[in-house]
Amino acid sequence: MSDRGLIGVFDSGVGGLTVLKALRRALPHHDFLYLGDTARVPYGRKPPEMVKGFAQEITAFLAERGAEAIMVACNTATAVALPDLQADFEIPIWGVINPGVEAAVRATRTGRVGVIGTRGTISSGAYQRRLEACGMTVWAQACPLFVHLVEEGLADSPEAEVLVRHYVGGRPDIDTLILGCTHYPVLAPVINRVLGPGVALVESASVAAESLRTALGDSENGNGSITHFVTGDPIAYEHTAAVIGGVEGEIIALPVSDLKTYSPAGTSSSR
Repeated sequence: MSDRGLIGVFDSGVGGLTVLKALRRALPHHDFLYLGDTARVPYGRKPPEMVKGFAQEITAFLAERGAEAIMVACNTATAVALPDLQADFEIPIWGVINPGVEAAVRATRTGRVGVIGTRGTISSGAYQRRLEACGMTVWAQACPLFVHLVEEGLADSPEAEVLVRHYVGGRPDIDTLILGCTHYPVLAPVINRVLGPGVALVESASVAAESLRTALGDSENGNGSITHFVTGDPIAYEHTAAVIGGVEGEIIALPVSDLKTYSPAGTSSSR
């Protein structure tokens, strides 16, 4: 990559900001483009082919804007679209599932691992297949209401604890749980309280960031910048993002109608 090479990061909304923060800690001198597709959130309930199309448009947009590498910060998009993206684009593209699996395999003592995520992520089987290939015994559970809890600022509320108990109450004996959605680390305190100290919680952001740092290296040329593109309302985006630590950098509105003009070749079909 060039000096201070530009890295693209995208998610269906604000959850990927947890990944962006980890990337910024690991690669503080790189410049970043973050795209939050808030006009079409959530991805987890949408058909896989639709999510693949969204991911293709976003990756093409980021590539045309100069991204020399891309992190798919969305678990659902990673699960259903990453292989196609890696085949269709020449720039290196990473996802958040393999790092989460690697971290869980290192953390488990018994080989019994759980994973929670959106309906799209869990129904894809992406985590389950990778964990089983590593010899793990796997339990998986979709938790579709967790994202709403986080974005409504209810992550440490009585309602959150009720929902956590609802979703994980029927779990088998596991000693490690993957938080398979970028919003879920915000719920880690209440999940810890419900599961107790015998279950290690694993999230992929820090592992994914270290993977990129190893692959790309970091520049020492000044402090990197962040530019956010948002397909929904920028004010709502900034407000929701405040729940998970806020937004650093410029926020630019990007109409979905403009995003749809981008093709897998990385160039706008309208040009």
